[in-house]
Amino acid sequence: MNGTTITAPTIEYALLSPMLIVFGAAIIGVLVEAFAPRYLRKSIQMPLTLLALLGAFVTTILTASNGLPEKAAAMGAVAVDGPSLFIWGIILILAFISTLLISDDEQFVAQAAAVPGSVDEEEAVRSGFAQTEVYPLLLFAVGGMLLFPASNDLLVMFVALEVMSLPLYLLCGLARRRRLLSQEASVKYFLLGAFSSAFFLYGMALLYGYAGSVDLKAISAALGSVSGEQTLLLVGVAMLAVGLLFKIGAAPFQAWKPDVYQGAPTAVTALMASTVLVAAFGALLRVFWVALGNLGWDWSPVMWGVAILTMIVGAILAITQTDIKRMLAYSSIAHAGFLLTGVIAIGDTATQNSQSLSAILFYMAAYGFTTVGAFAVVTMVRDAGGEAGHLSRWAGLGKRSPLLAGIFAFFLLAFAGIPLTSGFFGKYAVFTAAVGGGALPLVIVGVVSSAIAAFFYVRVIVLMFFNEPAADGPSVAAPSVGTSAVVALAAAATVVLGVFPQPLLTLADQAASALFIR
Repeated sequence: MNGTTITAPTIEYALLSPMLIVFGAAIIGVLVEAFAPRYLRKSIQMPLTLLALLGAFVTTILTASNGLPEKAAAMGAVAVDGPSLFIWGIILILAFISTLLISDDEQFVAQAAAVPGSVDEEEAVRSGFAQTEVYPLLLFAVGGMLLFPASNDLLVMFVALEVMSLPLYLLCGLARRRRLLSQEASVKYFLLGAFSSAFFLYGMALLYGYAGSVDLKAISAALGSVSGEQTLLLVGVAMLAVGLLFKIGAAPFQAWKPDVYQGAPTAVTALMASTVLVAAFGALLRVFWVALGNLGWDWSPVMWGVAILTMIVGAILAITQTDIKRMLAYSSIAHAGFLLTGVIAIGDTATQNSQSLSAILFYMAAYGFTTVGAFAVVTMVRDAGGEAGHLSRWAGLGKRSPLLAGIFAFFLLAFAGIPLTSGFFGKYAVFTAAVGGGALPLVIVGVVSSAIAAFFYVRVIVLMFFNEPAADGPSVAAPSVGTSAVVALAAAATVVLGVFPQPLLTLADQAASALFIR
């Protein structure tokens, strides 16, 4: 090293380099939007976004290979540990794949400021305008997703929550077709998201009043030393939990999910359904395992009720849906309940906690790939009004396009947890961890909910392959290169993780072995 030494700030920059790359690229993207000619913007923005996500993923791998720090970086505010790096890797891969799906301009309005159906909108379409702002917005959202699960401080976590959420509120309102439905989804998401953020902020304030700090380690230490303030503590934990449970779509805070998933551009829905769920669960785990682990006797019973309600609501209400995206939204709610069984499986030993965390990490990766692939298929089934959302329009798709229908059926079977798919091993890992943590009744509810969920997955498969197609049925659009790549990658990941899951399970075990930095 020629006598040079690596200073502490240099080490911290290296640890935080994935986030710095993403945020740096987002700022460059804003400058491109401000100063580059309109006709050059997409040719700059899309490669910039893909390179930033790829570069952040490479630096995440390098950071993990160089050994993990023993304390949090950025003055204790950001914990770069095994779980964080694994979650970062999942988010970056899924965001990269979602970007390939977003590159299809047909999904996004030509000019967001134009009133739906107006002369201005028609002129924007004729002029070939492209909504390139989606790329820096995506990067800012991904940067917030990286910071959210790694936050070791509630104030930083709140900032990450807002950085992640605000761009998504905007992205939800940019659908080219069914503009009013898209804008309604954006407004609903913004209003309900603002309420959940307020709950999180008030909960953080109450916990600060209890512990005298917003640092997760300090809050954990205060649980054993501060007495006489239990009301302040419990109300603060409850309000904080509302903000986190909203983001994962757990019942009874799931009302936003079907409307937003249905109205948002499908590529944005794919991004939210995969990456936001991963980031939110990472943050939930860090708060409840690091800061509130010693309070498990108080929050576990409530979390049991939330998990049971989430699984039942997601499975039963999905049966009543007639829109494919709303059905997948309720499916996502049910899967959030399955993941919560792993969160509840906190045990008395580090080994039990490590096994539970490993199972959750594997489940999130497996579910994320399948989700992006399923929504990519949805973008290709279209009729005169755009995407064919109503389930009746999918009748006979297996006869019109056997390959596409077969791939979608495979994704649905993975959601159902059928053997030889990634979903089977994901559910098996989480339910096994829950049984080891003494949550057998919860696992029974989960198995029953899975059986109920299998009904509406199989119903769609029967509709596609055993019904006759309507004469005016939807057509299958020729996929772009990006969409084809997304479907192929998602299908390959679902197959590989279902047939040969051990490499990813081993990686998850290694990431979870040291648990979280405290």
